[in-house]
Amino acid sequence: MSSPETVQLTRDVIGVLIPQGTKVELPEAADAEITQALGGSFTVLVQGHLFRIDGKDADALGKEVVRGPELSEDAGDAEIEKAVWSQLRTCYDPEIPVDIVELGLVYECKLEALDDGNRKAVVRMTLTAPGCGMGDILVADVKSKVLQVPRVTEADVELTFDPPWTRDMMSEAAQLAVGFI
Repeated sequence: MSSPETVQLTRDVIGVLIPQGTKVELPEAADAEITQALGGSFTVLVQGHLFRIDGKDADALGKEVVRGPELSEDAGDAEIEKAVWSQLRTCYDPEIPVDIVELGLVYECKLEALDDGNRKAVVRMTLTAPGCGMGDILVADVKSKVLQVPRVTEADVELTFDPPWTRDMMSEAAQLAVGFI
């Protein structure tokens, strides 16, 4: 998104206060300045406060809801895993315009076969700061996005701080995007 866009909320919607993580009902007709629209979710400025609006509520901002990936019925593990990683790249820290994979927040992502032929995604991830109030929100976002992948019917997303995240874990592109290099 190149510059902020101001919209009027078309209905009441739940926003998550950044960085505290508190859920707040934002009223219909409130002016919302969209400051970030990445990965299907939105960061908005309403009455001087930043909120994250989940992608499923894009219509409240007059935007289209982004649909999950599609895979063929006979997709193998490699294709499913690729789709899971693609979904992880649609998860963004609401304050940083870089996805969690490029930020180096995803430590591990693997698939496990289930008895019914479907898959369970196991994701180990961290946060840029242990006290971040958005941790539960980011974990829920990861789980929701991973479960949109066809044939992934379970998701175990573990938040860990071992090892602690450092900016050295960021990709070069991410470091460039936030001005570290």
